[in-house]
Amino acid sequence: MLARVANNLFWMGRYIERSEHIARYLSVNYFSSLDAPNELSQSRQFVLKSMLFMVGQPVNGTKIVAEEMVLFDIGLNKNNPMSIINNVKAARENANGARDLISTELYESINRFYHFVVNYDTDFFVKKGLYDFTIKVTERSAILRSKIRSSLLHDEIYAIIMLGINIERATQIIRIINAKYHDSLEAKGSHSDIASSFEWSTLLRCAEAYDMMRRYYKKPPESISTLEFLVLNPDCPRSVMNSLNQICNHMQVLDQSKYPQKNSTFFLVGKLRAKFRFMQVEEIQEDVQGFIDKILEDLFKISKRMEEEFFNY
Repeated sequence: MLARVANNLFWMGRYIERSEHIARYLSVNYFSSLDAPNELSQSRQFVLKSMLFMVGQPVNGTKIVAEEMVLFDIGLNKNNPMSIINNVKAARENANGARDLISTELYESINRFYHFVVNYDTDFFVKKGLYDFTIKVTERSAILRSKIRSSLLHDEIYAIIMLGINIERATQIIRIINAKYHDSLEAKGSHSDIASSFEWSTLLRCAEAYDMMRRYYKKPPESISTLEFLVLNPDCPRSVMNSLNQICNHMQVLDQSKYPQKNSTFFLVGKLRAKFRFMQVEEIQEDVQGFIDKILEDLFKISKRMEEEFFNY
Protein backbone atom coordinates (compact mmCIF):
# COMPACT_ATOMS: atom_id res chain seq x y z
CA MET A 1 0.00 0.00 0.00
CA LEU A 2 1.29 3.48 -0.86
CA ALA A 3 2.01 5.70 2.15
CA ARG A 4 -0.17 8.41 0.59
CA VAL A 5 -3.13 6.05 0.35
CA ALA A 6 -2.61 4.84 3.92
CA ASN A 7 -2.63 8.48 5.02
CA ASN A 8 -5.97 8.96 3.20
CA LEU A 9 -7.48 6.00 5.06
CA PHE A 10 -6.20 7.23 8.41
CA TRP A 11 -7.60 10.72 8.01
CA MET A 12 -10.86 9.48 6.52
CA GLY A 13 -11.47 7.70 9.83
CA ARG A 14 -10.48 10.75 11.85
CA TYR A 15 -12.74 13.16 9.97
CA ILE A 16 -15.76 10.83 10.25
CA GLU A 17 -15.30 10.57 14.02
CA ARG A 18 -14.66 14.30 14.43
CA SER A 19 -17.81 15.35 12.59
CA GLU A 20 -19.92 13.09 14.81
CA HIS A 21 -18.54 14.44 18.09
CA ILE A 22 -18.92 18.07 17.04
CA ALA A 23 -22.51 17.45 15.93
CA ARG A 24 -23.42 15.72 19.17
CA TYR A 25 -21.82 18.47 21.24
CA LEU A 26 -23.88 21.10 19.45
CA SER A 27 -27.13 19.20 19.91
CA VAL A 28 -26.69 18.08 23.52
CA ASN A 29 -25.50 21.46 24.79
CA TYR A 30 -28.16 23.44 22.99
CA PHE A 31 -31.12 21.36 24.12
CA SER A 32 -29.90 20.31 27.57
CA SER A 33 -29.70 23.98 28.55
CA LEU A 34 -33.51 24.02 28.55
CA ASP A 35 -33.42 21.79 31.66
CA ALA A 36 -30.41 23.42 33.32
CA PRO A 37 -30.83 24.04 37.08
CA ASN A 38 -29.38 27.54 37.20
CA GLU A 39 -29.75 30.74 35.25
CA LEU A 40 -26.21 30.80 33.88
CA SER A 41 -26.38 27.27 32.45
CA GLN A 42 -29.68 28.20 30.81
CA SER A 43 -28.15 31.28 29.20
CA ARG A 44 -27.97 31.04 25.43
CA GLN A 45 -24.71 33.02 25.46
CA PHE A 46 -23.20 30.51 27.88
CA VAL A 47 -24.18 27.61 25.61
CA LEU A 48 -22.95 29.25 22.41
CA LYS A 49 -19.59 30.15 23.94
CA SER A 50 -19.24 26.57 25.16
CA MET A 51 -19.72 25.36 21.58
CA LEU A 52 -17.05 27.74 20.31
CA PHE A 53 -14.68 26.74 23.12
CA MET A 54 -15.00 23.06 22.24
CA VAL A 55 -14.01 23.60 18.59
CA GLY A 56 -11.02 25.73 19.56
CA GLN A 57 -12.53 29.18 19.09
CA PRO A 58 -12.86 30.55 22.67
CA VAL A 59 -14.62 33.87 23.09
CA ASN A 60 -14.02 36.57 25.67
CA GLY A 61 -16.51 36.27 28.52
CA THR A 62 -18.08 39.69 27.97
CA LYS A 63 -18.42 39.51 24.19
CA ILE A 64 -21.92 38.93 22.81
CA VAL A 65 -22.19 36.29 20.07
CA ALA A 66 -25.07 35.84 17.63
CA GLU A 67 -26.77 32.45 17.77
CA GLU A 68 -27.31 32.01 14.04
CA MET A 69 -23.73 33.02 13.26
CA VAL A 70 -22.29 30.54 15.78
CA LEU A 71 -24.43 27.67 14.52
CA PHE A 72 -23.59 28.46 10.91
CA ASP A 73 -19.88 28.81 11.67
CA ILE A 74 -19.60 25.42 13.39
CA GLY A 75 -22.09 23.60 11.21
CA LEU A 76 -22.04 24.75 7.59
CA ASN A 77 -19.34 27.41 7.20
CA LYS A 78 -17.08 26.28 4.34
CA ASN A 79 -14.42 28.76 5.46
CA ASN A 80 -14.08 27.29 8.95
CA PRO A 81 -11.71 24.26 8.93
CA MET A 82 -13.37 22.86 12.07
CA SER A 83 -16.94 23.01 10.73
CA ILE A 84 -18.95 19.84 10.26
CA ILE A 85 -19.32 20.45 6.53
CA ASN A 86 -15.54 20.70 6.06
CA ASN A 87 -14.91 17.56 8.11
CA VAL A 88 -17.38 15.61 5.97
CA LYS A 89 -15.88 17.04 2.77
CA ALA A 90 -12.40 16.07 3.97
CA ALA A 91 -13.60 12.55 4.79
CA ARG A 92 -14.95 12.19 1.23
CA GLU A 93 -11.79 13.61 -0.35
CA ASN A 94 -9.67 11.12 1.57
CA ALA A 95 -12.06 8.31 0.60
CA ASN A 96 -11.57 9.34 -3.05
CA GLY A 97 -7.82 9.04 -2.56
CA ALA A 98 -8.22 5.46 -1.34
CA ARG A 99 -11.18 4.46 -3.52
CA ASP A 100 -9.61 1.21 -4.73
CA LEU A 101 -9.04 -0.06 -1.19
CA ILE A 102 -12.46 0.53 0.38
CA SER A 103 -15.73 -1.23 -0.37
CA THR A 104 -18.39 0.12 -2.72
CA GLU A 105 -20.88 0.07 0.16
CA LEU A 106 -18.64 2.23 2.34
CA TYR A 107 -17.84 4.68 -0.43
CA GLU A 108 -21.51 5.08 -1.38
CA SER A 109 -22.41 5.75 2.27
CA ILE A 110 -19.69 8.42 2.51
CA ASN A 111 -20.92 9.96 -0.73
CA ARG A 112 -24.52 10.09 0.53
CA PHE A 113 -23.27 11.66 3.77
CA TYR A 114 -21.38 14.30 1.79
CA HIS A 115 -24.34 15.21 -0.42
CA PHE A 116 -26.66 15.39 2.60
CA VAL A 117 -24.40 17.92 4.35
CA VAL A 118 -23.46 20.12 1.37
CA ASN A 119 -27.08 20.35 0.21
CA TYR A 120 -28.57 21.06 3.64
CA ASP A 121 -30.51 24.33 3.69
CA THR A 122 -28.45 26.88 5.65
CA ASP A 123 -31.36 29.13 6.61
CA PHE A 124 -33.38 26.19 7.90
CA PHE A 125 -30.39 24.90 9.85
CA VAL A 126 -29.63 28.12 11.76
CA LYS A 127 -33.30 28.85 12.51
CA LYS A 128 -34.87 25.50 13.40
CA GLY A 129 -32.90 22.66 11.84
CA LEU A 130 -30.21 22.09 14.47
CA TYR A 131 -31.80 18.94 15.93
CA ASP A 132 -32.60 17.41 12.55
CA PHE A 133 -29.15 18.12 11.14
CA THR A 134 -27.09 16.96 14.13
CA ILE A 135 -29.11 13.79 14.67
CA LYS A 136 -28.70 12.80 11.02
CA VAL A 137 -24.96 13.55 11.14
CA THR A 138 -24.49 11.29 14.18
CA GLU A 139 -26.66 8.57 12.65
CA ARG A 140 -24.82 8.65 9.32
CA SER A 141 -21.48 8.56 11.13
CA ALA A 142 -22.64 5.43 12.95
CA ILE A 143 -23.67 3.91 9.62
CA LEU A 144 -20.19 4.59 8.23
CA ARG A 145 -18.54 2.85 11.18
CA SER A 146 -20.83 -0.15 10.70
CA LYS A 147 -19.91 -0.24 6.99
CA ILE A 148 -16.22 -0.13 7.91
CA ARG A 149 -16.64 -3.08 10.26
CA SER A 150 -18.95 -5.15 8.07
CA SER A 151 -17.79 -4.50 4.49
CA LEU A 152 -13.99 -4.47 4.81
CA LEU A 153 -11.56 -7.29 5.46
CA HIS A 154 -10.09 -6.87 8.95
CA ASP A 155 -6.57 -6.44 7.62
CA GLU A 156 -4.11 -3.54 7.35
CA ILE A 157 -6.66 -1.31 5.62
CA TYR A 158 -9.20 -1.82 8.39
CA ALA A 159 -6.50 -1.36 11.05
CA ILE A 160 -5.38 1.99 9.62
CA ILE A 161 -8.95 3.34 9.45
CA MET A 162 -9.69 2.19 13.00
CA LEU A 163 -6.46 3.76 14.24
CA GLY A 164 -7.69 7.09 12.88
CA ILE A 165 -11.14 6.60 14.42
CA ASN A 166 -9.84 5.70 17.87
CA ILE A 167 -7.16 8.39 18.05
CA GLU A 168 -9.76 10.96 17.06
CA ARG A 169 -12.30 9.55 19.54
CA ALA A 170 -9.85 9.84 22.44
CA THR A 171 -8.92 13.36 21.33
CA GLN A 172 -12.53 14.52 21.02
CA ILE A 173 -13.54 13.02 24.37
CA ILE A 174 -10.70 14.93 26.03
CA ARG A 175 -11.71 18.13 24.21
CA ILE A 176 -15.29 17.66 25.39
CA ILE A 177 -14.09 17.07 28.96
CA ASN A 178 -12.01 20.24 28.66
CA ALA A 179 -14.99 22.27 27.47
CA LYS A 180 -17.39 20.97 30.14
CA TYR A 181 -14.79 21.37 32.89
CA HIS A 182 -14.42 24.98 31.77
CA ASP A 183 -18.23 25.33 31.79
CA SER A 184 -18.53 23.85 35.28
CA LEU A 185 -16.03 26.37 36.60
CA GLU A 186 -17.92 29.19 34.88
CA ALA A 187 -21.30 27.97 36.13
CA LYS A 188 -20.29 27.33 39.74
CA GLY A 189 -17.56 29.87 40.16
CA SER A 190 -15.06 27.87 42.22
CA HIS A 191 -13.31 24.50 42.32
CA SER A 192 -15.05 23.54 45.56
CA ASP A 193 -18.51 23.76 44.04
CA ILE A 194 -18.14 21.83 40.80
CA ALA A 195 -18.24 18.22 42.05
CA SER A 196 -21.94 17.71 41.33
CA SER A 197 -22.33 20.31 38.59
CA PHE A 198 -25.04 19.88 35.95
CA GLU A 199 -22.28 20.11 33.36
CA TRP A 200 -21.05 16.59 34.22
CA SER A 201 -24.40 15.11 33.17
CA THR A 202 -24.22 17.10 29.96
CA LEU A 203 -20.67 15.85 29.41
CA LEU A 204 -21.80 12.23 29.66
CA ARG A 205 -24.64 12.84 27.20
CA CYS A 206 -22.19 14.47 24.78
CA ALA A 207 -20.26 11.19 24.85
CA GLU A 208 -23.37 8.97 24.68
CA ALA A 209 -22.32 7.56 28.04
CA TYR A 210 -24.97 8.85 30.48
CA ASP A 211 -27.05 5.66 30.67
CA MET A 212 -23.94 3.47 30.81
CA MET A 213 -22.51 5.51 33.65
CA ARG A 214 -25.76 5.46 35.67
CA ARG A 215 -25.99 1.68 35.35
CA TYR A 216 -22.34 1.25 36.31
CA TYR A 217 -22.25 3.51 39.38
CA LYS A 218 -25.98 3.49 40.24
CA LYS A 219 -25.85 7.12 41.36
CA PRO A 220 -26.04 10.62 39.82
CA PRO A 221 -22.92 11.83 37.99
CA GLU A 222 -20.22 13.67 39.92
CA SER A 223 -16.88 14.98 38.76
CA ILE A 224 -14.81 12.09 40.11
CA SER A 225 -17.06 9.30 38.80
CA THR A 226 -17.52 10.99 35.42
CA LEU A 227 -13.79 11.47 34.90
CA GLU A 228 -13.08 7.91 36.01
CA PHE A 229 -15.71 6.50 33.64
CA LEU A 230 -14.77 8.52 30.55
CA VAL A 231 -11.01 8.34 31.01
CA LEU A 232 -10.06 5.14 32.86
CA ASN A 233 -12.88 2.61 32.41
CA PRO A 234 -11.78 0.06 29.77
CA ASP A 235 -15.33 -1.26 29.30
CA CYS A 236 -16.82 2.10 28.30
CA PRO A 237 -16.63 2.23 24.47
CA ARG A 238 -16.20 6.01 24.58
CA SER A 239 -13.46 6.12 27.22
CA VAL A 240 -9.88 7.15 26.54
CA MET A 241 -8.67 3.84 28.03
CA ASN A 242 -10.85 1.84 25.65
CA SER A 243 -9.56 3.87 22.69
CA LEU A 244 -5.96 3.24 23.75
CA ASN A 245 -6.66 -0.49 24.00
CA GLN A 246 -8.13 -0.44 20.49
CA ILE A 247 -5.17 1.54 19.15
CA CYS A 248 -2.75 -1.04 20.60
CA ASN A 249 -4.73 -3.91 19.09
CA HIS A 250 -4.72 -2.35 15.63
CA MET A 251 -1.06 -1.30 15.90
CA GLN A 252 -0.15 -4.97 16.24
CA VAL A 253 -1.34 -5.46 12.67
CA LEU A 254 1.09 -2.82 11.38
CA ASP A 255 3.99 -3.44 13.76
CA GLN A 256 4.44 -7.11 14.64
CA SER A 257 7.79 -6.74 16.38
CA LYS A 258 8.02 -8.52 19.72
CA TYR A 259 9.97 -5.67 21.31
CA PRO A 260 8.98 -2.32 19.74
CA GLN A 261 11.77 0.18 19.27
CA LYS A 262 11.85 3.19 21.54
CA ASN A 263 9.97 6.17 20.09
CA SER A 264 8.13 3.94 17.62
CA THR A 265 4.38 4.49 17.45
CA PHE A 266 3.72 1.11 19.07
CA PHE A 267 6.11 1.94 21.92
CA LEU A 268 4.51 5.36 22.56
CA VAL A 269 0.99 3.92 22.54
CA GLY A 270 1.94 1.03 24.83
CA LYS A 271 3.68 3.39 27.25
CA LEU A 272 0.63 5.69 27.42
CA ARG A 273 -1.76 2.75 27.83
CA ALA A 274 0.34 1.33 30.70
CA LYS A 275 0.29 4.73 32.37
CA PHE A 276 -3.50 4.93 32.14
CA ARG A 277 -3.98 1.32 33.19
CA PHE A 278 -2.49 2.02 36.62
CA MET A 279 -3.66 5.61 36.99
CA GLN A 280 -6.13 6.56 39.72
CA VAL A 281 -8.83 9.16 39.17
CA GLU A 282 -7.59 11.11 42.19
CA GLU A 283 -4.41 11.84 40.24
CA ILE A 284 -6.53 13.42 37.51
CA GLN A 285 -8.59 15.44 39.97
CA GLU A 286 -5.49 16.98 41.51
CA ASP A 287 -4.94 18.98 38.32
CA VAL A 288 -7.68 18.42 35.75
CA GLN A 289 -6.46 21.13 33.38
CA GLY A 290 -2.89 19.91 33.56
CA PHE A 291 -4.03 16.36 32.81
CA ILE A 292 -6.09 17.53 29.82
CA ASP A 293 -3.17 19.47 28.35
CA LYS A 294 -0.78 16.54 28.84
CA ILE A 295 -3.02 13.86 27.29
CA LEU A 296 -3.78 16.07 24.29
CA GLU A 297 -0.04 16.57 23.84
CA ASP A 298 0.57 12.80 24.12
CA LEU A 299 -2.13 11.98 21.56
CA PHE A 300 -0.70 14.57 19.19
CA LYS A 301 2.76 13.02 19.53
CA ILE A 302 1.36 9.56 18.77
CA SER A 303 -0.48 10.82 15.70
CA LYS A 304 2.57 12.72 14.46
CA ARG A 305 4.87 9.75 15.02
CA MET A 306 2.42 7.46 13.25
CA GLU A 307 2.39 9.72 10.20
CA GLU A 308 6.19 9.86 10.16
CA GLU A 309 6.54 6.10 10.55
CA PHE A 310 3.81 4.82 8.23
CA PHE A 311 2.42 7.66 6.10
CA ASN A 312 5.47 9.75 5.23
CA TYR A 313 5.68 10.23 1.47
